[in-house]
Amino acid sequence: MKTCPQCNQRYPADSSFCFIDGAALTVEKDPRVGTTIAGRYVVEEALGIGGMATVYRAHHKLIDRPCAVKILSLQLAQDATARERFRREARHAQRIAHPNIIEVFDQGETDDGAPFLVMELLVGEPLANVVARTRIPLSKALPIWVQMARALARAHDFEVIHRDLKPENVFVLADERVKLLDFGIARCAQDARLTNLGDIFGTPQYMAPERATSIDSGPAADLYAFGVIMFEMLTQDLPFDAPDPATWLTKHATTPPPRLRTLMPEAPEALDRLVDALMAKSPAARPADAHRVLAEIKEIADALGVPLPPEPEGSWPPEVISAPPSMGHDPWRNRIALFERMLARCAPAADPPPETLRILEALRVSARERHEFRRRGLDAQGQLEEVEREGRVGRLQIGRAMDALTVDASLTREEARALRAKVAPATNEVQTYLPRVMAAHKDVLHWEGRTGFIEPYLELSASYRHLAGIIDDWFAARQREQEMQSEAINREREVAEVDAQIKALRNRLEELDREMNERRRTSHATIAEMGRRSDQIEVEMLHLASRFCAPLRVRPELAPLFVELEQLSD
Repeated sequence: MKTCPQCNQRYPADSSFCFIDGAALTVEKDPRVGTTIAGRYVVEEALGIGGMATVYRAHHKLIDRPCAVKILSLQLAQDATARERFRREARHAQRIAHPNIIEVFDQGETDDGAPFLVMELLVGEPLANVVARTRIPLSKALPIWVQMARALARAHDFEVIHRDLKPENVFVLADERVKLLDFGIARCAQDARLTNLGDIFGTPQYMAPERATSIDSGPAADLYAFGVIMFEMLTQDLPFDAPDPATWLTKHATTPPPRLRTLMPEAPEALDRLVDALMAKSPAARPADAHRVLAEIKEIADALGVPLPPEPEGSWPPEVISAPPSMGHDPWRNRIALFERMLARCAPAADPPPETLRILEALRVSARERHEFRRRGLDAQGQLEEVEREGRVGRLQIGRAMDALTVDASLTREEARALRAKVAPATNEVQTYLPRVMAAHKDVLHWEGRTGFIEPYLELSASYRHLAGIIDDWFAARQREQEMQSEAINREREVAEVDAQIKALRNRLEELDREMNERRRTSHATIAEMGRRSDQIEVEMLHLASRFCAPLRVRPELAPLFVELEQLSD
């Protein structure tokens, strides 16, 4: 791909000069820049290059919408596991649609077989950049945390675990909204396993102890990473330091983290307890879920009088459907009209050369064909936008229903866990009574033998009363144990009932995704084919236009028209 350095018109690699202004063309450093992906995404510039993929700024040429396109490297595109992990990033982000999770619009493959996904274009910076500059005050940290917690709660509700939560994957927008990024190694309960036993994916500095020993670690592992991030944001330091990944993992597993208040004495006690609980070694000792974390963050913010961003209302996700561009807005129509004026001006009294006329007629025919392919592509895009709109509405409704269920379920689950924790000590207490009863009963038998029931002995009556007291206490302890057990069972039954409703919502989302994917396929295929054919025709038209303009550029009477041609491309 080549580009005109003056007007930025792009040309195929075998072109040499721009037909518009005559400038020599330059070769694009990145071969993807200037290309069109799937017939609709025009790649404009590279935004970031990573070890696995490159992210480009692009725009959807059919609806004139800016976007970001992430393309897996060609080397990794040959790896089936890497390809599937890349596809899951799109699938997971779409499934858990939420205002604090980056929105993924589309996915597919480039012509050379590299998987790509299309995301919203974000303006801001990663949280890692902010942390690198300065400690973040609580007044700024709390609004970030509450948005992160909302995003994690939604992800976990739909059984998606991020598994690589870190400041680099938290994006702070210019308007202070927060987006979680990069679900590339996320895992969903419905996914087939990609990670082999012994493989560890993630970032050791933020990795929960169980991640080193279990590839099936649950949502609590994300909460651990959340705690590390909170600690780092406030102190500008990590809770542990290590020279290599193995030592990091060892410290996470064995070394108690420092308390936040040792480095930040002014931190509220409730915040100190929350951060410490999030970094507990045992998953069971951490908060029950992200909803519980969210509730505690809100309580801390309320106590400090820190305002938090409100829950999104209305029709989020916002409508991103743009009106299709007018079919009349085609630069080639104006260019061809200008070419006709050129011929009329340079040969007003004579017939133009036959070859020039043939080129001009070929341009007219190609313009009509290209116009038709663009029209058919736009029709398919309109159908696709309607499918996407229905999908957004469906995911929004399911997400709201999930929020209504899981907030209450979180509190009930916390209560059930607390009640169940009390049952074990109560059971242990009950089990201490039998040896005491047996010992007291032995004492009764002793005094019964001594008295022979011939003479009254005060010791006999005392032994009876002592045994009766122990049995009364035993009975009371057993009653308390049974009441606790019953209350815990009732709470667990409530949790199970809500979990059944949550599972039904998850299944409904799966059904919606399958339905939307089936409907997308036809539109995607049509758009890609129409875009491909339109692009092929445009390449031919660029060659024809270059052949048309080359012999005419030296004519002085046409200089004003060539200036006008340049202005058409501005």
